[in-house]
Parts: sequence; structure tokens; C-alpha cells
Amino acid sequence: MGRVIVIQFITVDGVIEDPAGADRTAFGGWAMRHGPEAIAGDKFRLGEIMSTGRLLFGRRTWDLFSTMWPRRSDPFSQAMNAAEKWVVTHRDVDPAVWGNSHVVPGTVTDWARSAVQERDLVVIGSTSVVDDLTAEGLVDEYRLLTFSTAVGAGRRLFEGPSALTLLSTEQVGPSTLSIYATRP
Repeated sequence: MGRVIVIQFITVDGVIEDPAGADRTAFGGWAMRHGPEAIAGDKFRLGEIMSTGRLLFGRRTWDLFSTMWPRRSDPFSQAMNAAEKWVVTHRDVDPAVWGNSHVVPGTVTDWARSAVQERDLVVIGSTSVVDDLTAEGLVDEYRLLTFSTAVGAGRRLFEGPSALTLLSTEQVGPSTLSIYATRP
């Protein structure tokens, strides 16, 4: 049995929206202010999961990532490009644009329940997908890369109370990686 793992860049005030500035919000680009190396590589400590698990994206995140990752050739980018990728969308995805990409059939929650029976499922960004999985109690773990920035506005990961168990924390460049379980 696998886990549903949500990975997010996050500010100290809980904002996850527009870390790279792609949405051109007034507060966007907050993660990039720490330099590109702050978000490069396997900062979320996914390791083997990149080759044994599945990646899950919402359509907007997949569209953005499919323009960036295929052009990169460092070891983490190679793992990301080779990984099995699933997209929550009502439109087709072109696997020629970003290899090994597939459309999630049916609802994301039904598909995730089935997919996680076989192996880990990593949700990258994709707040609407995270919201759906969280509402159904399907998230097992959050891996949050917290930047020492407060932006005061924007979409937050947790809009209400959430009881989490801290599994580990470590400094990763200018940020802190904290891993939380949703169940004791």
C-alpha cells in the first residue's frame, strides 16, 4: 500500500500560491527571491519515489511544468521527466510534450484510492487536487518546504484547523523541509 504525499513550497504565513511568480500576483515569486538553487533538485527528499511512485498534477501545474522540465537535463530533472505522470483534466494531454503523461480517468478521488493501493502518489502543487484529496481524507503526508518569507496574501494550504504529526524537519538551503503525517 502506498501513500498520498503532498509536496508544497510554502511561506511562514502558510501561503502556497504563486511561488515562482508565473501567475503574476502582486506577492508572487516569493520562492524565487531566494535564488533558483533554492528550489532546484530533490529538495523534498523524494529519492526512490521518483522511479517507483506516480506524480499527480492538476492541469495548470502540468501545463506550467511541461514547458520547463523537458528542457532540463540534471539528474533530478531526468528523474522528473522519466516519472509516471498523471493529470487531472477534461482535455487530452500530449505525452510528446512531456513524456509518460496520462489523463486521470474518472474522478481524482476514485482514481487516487485505486492508484495508492499499488504505490506512492506524489501531488505536486495543484491546490484544487490537494483540496479534493484532503476533503476525502486521502492525504497521508505533507512535505512542506518553508521559506523565511511572509507575503500576507494569497491562497493558503490549510484554511482551517489541521492536526498533523511532525515526522522530521531539516534545513534545506534557505528553507526548511518539514514532513508531517496526517495520522498518528
